[in-house]
Amino acid sequence: MAQISVTSKERGKKRFGNLEKRLGYGFTDYANLERALTHASVRKKSDDKFHYERLEFLGDRVLGLTIADLLHRSFPSADEGELSLRLNALVKGNTLAEIADELRLHEFIRTGGDLKELTGKRMQSVRADVLEALIASIYLDGGLEAASAFIHRFWSDRLHIEHAARRDSKTELQEWAHANRLGTPKYKEKERSGPDHDPVFTVSVSVQGKQAATGNGRSKRAAEQDAARVMLVREGVWQEEKDEA
Repeated sequence: MAQISVTSKERGKKRFGNLEKRLGYGFTDYANLERALTHASVRKKSDDKFHYERLEFLGDRVLGLTIADLLHRSFPSADEGELSLRLNALVKGNTLAEIADELRLHEFIRTGGDLKELTGKRMQSVRADVLEALIASIYLDGGLEAASAFIHRFWSDRLHIEHAARRDSKTELQEWAHANRLGTPKYKEKERSGPDHDPVFTVSVSVQGKQAATGNGRSKRAAEQDAARVMLVREGVWQEEKDEA
């Protein structure tokens, strides 16, 4: 392993010391941590890869494996379907953004000039992506044990949230509509806004005899899910969730 200079470690400790306290983990090498906290908009050249996207890919897998193991141990009587629903609830974007906000990661994220309002609702996806990249940086620095310890620390209290085991909103809306003889819900893209690297889709869903509902998301599917959720809540099928996007 290459030697890490004292000067480099001191710089990293000075810059990220407060973050390490919040994470409950101290880094040996700060290079991947800095990469995890750098958005692609900072790139000065098209071939500059010093940003979090590759780490996000790795962190997503580390998170998924650790949460799957945690659920498998915590719910010995749950079938595969329930475990999958609980997993999806724990790794979805707004859960990650919520944890990122607890850590106040926005204080450390480096972005270009077009991404200033990191604490806003539209930037939840960025904060979620950074958290996954952060998990990867811990994994690369301290191994799976260190990454798992971090994940257990911030996810364990969320294992038993009441709505974690319910189905996705599109499936629920379709079954509710069919059960009430309202036909199949129809989705329509209304608008796409935002920059290419962080688009926001607006989609409406209509059901026979009901007022259309509108939702937003980073992808068309996410916007459809949000629109279905809005209708389910409005019609009293679901209760509103505090952490919904």
